[in-house]
Amino acid sequence: MNDPLDHDQATNDLIDEILELDFEDMVTSKDLRKAYQKKHLSDMPSREYYHNLLKMQAEMIKLQDWVKETNAKVLIICEGRDSAGKGSVIKRITQRMDPRVARAVALPKPTEREMSQWYFQRYVPYLPAGGEIVLFDRSWYNRAGVERVMGFATEDQVEQFFQDVTEFEKMLVRSGIILLKYWFSISDEEQQFRFLMRIHDPMKQWKLSEMDLQSRIRWEQYTKAKEEMFERTSITEAPWYIVQGNDKRRERLNCMAHILSRIPYAEVEQKKITLPERLFDPNYERQTLTDDLYVPKVF
Repeated sequence: MNDPLDHDQATNDLIDEILELDFEDMVTSKDLRKAYQKKHLSDMPSREYYHNLLKMQAEMIKLQDWVKETNAKVLIICEGRDSAGKGSVIKRITQRMDPRVARAVALPKPTEREMSQWYFQRYVPYLPAGGEIVLFDRSWYNRAGVERVMGFATEDQVEQFFQDVTEFEKMLVRSGIILLKYWFSISDEEQQFRFLMRIHDPMKQWKLSEMDLQSRIRWEQYTKAKEEMFERTSITEAPWYIVQGNDKRRERLNCMAHILSRIPYAEVEQKKITLPERLFDPNYERQTLTDDLYVPKVF
């Protein structure tokens, strides 16, 4: 008979997994770490945060099971200011979910061929099929934001986008897709602080692109573009929801709670799983493998 998994060990493994993911919030500079802690005194205490995070993630598993059982299609669009935390929210949402059911999509810049296509065409292959949850880490709204502000799209192309996008999203909803659109918002001061953290942290410098730096210069232009985008694309079938992101922990929990509140999922009864006994062949002798097949034990 198999021994039950030790509860303390399981708990320790769970804590290690959480801390490993949250390590990205720790900065290497001692001075920056002190500055961050001083600036974020109102952040949710760790005990309260992790308790609620696990609670939300458990509900996300129930949502996942419901999506799989009912063959539902869920599409979650995540947009927002650079460094506003949308990537870390997506990670917490999908952390414990089955990657065959829930997946994140972050497309690179379009190829020359894709630039000649119908604008929405490159996104269509990534839309959810039945029993899938897809989270777009940036989406077709690039055209209303970065492409417009940086001059990568003409005003005619932007206007055509505004005329097409609401009809496109209405079609998605009519096809049975549950569509949620989130804008992750942070203050000007908080974005500047996070950019400085990235500049002085060698493990985060890769996150700073030329587009990120330009977003600091063009803060007001991005604000104006965002305001028009909200006005013209927040429709009854797919409204925008703004997630306040200055407090990363509350941002993650609030977004997850809102997603769960907007989808009419129900808990799916699970079959009881029994671990079968292993079969043994008394005539089988395990072969001895040569040492060069093994990865060296450096640690």
